[in-house]
Amino acid sequence: MGIETRMEDNSDEAKAAFRREAVAWLHEACGELAAAVRNNQRVRTGRTRQSWRYVVDEAKLEGCVASDAENAVYEEFGTGEYALDGNGRKGGWFYRDEKGVGHFTRGKKPQRPLYKAYMALKNVVIASARERFKGMQ
Repeated sequence: MGIETRMEDNSDEAKAAFRREAVAWLHEACGELAAAVRNNQRVRTGRTRQSWRYVVDEAKLEGCVASDAENAVYEEFGTGEYALDGNGRKGGWFYRDEKGVGHFTRGKKPQRPLYKAYMALKNVVIASARERFKGMQ
């Protein structure tokens, strides 16, 4: 009497389960990061703060947190003499704001809302991924 061994291939179901978990985790992690960036954002009108969004590319299993507000770049990297890499305009300049009031400035100091949010959440996000995927080896 021989023992009959039968193997079932469940790799497609396992891959689908992993993909579902990965997509859910990406939405959670990107959502947390976007919220943290909003909380770090300096607020005058609220437009830049509310512009932060995230997108998850489910096919590539990639997430992106970004803002389409021009001011977001200035808040992150600074401008003029305060530019993060020292490559801003020197000597100051004059401009008129949306109300027509004139101002002289030497630039804007970087506040780094995205970088600060990333650094604050990096280890938490890594730990959540390890926890969520520890049984899927």
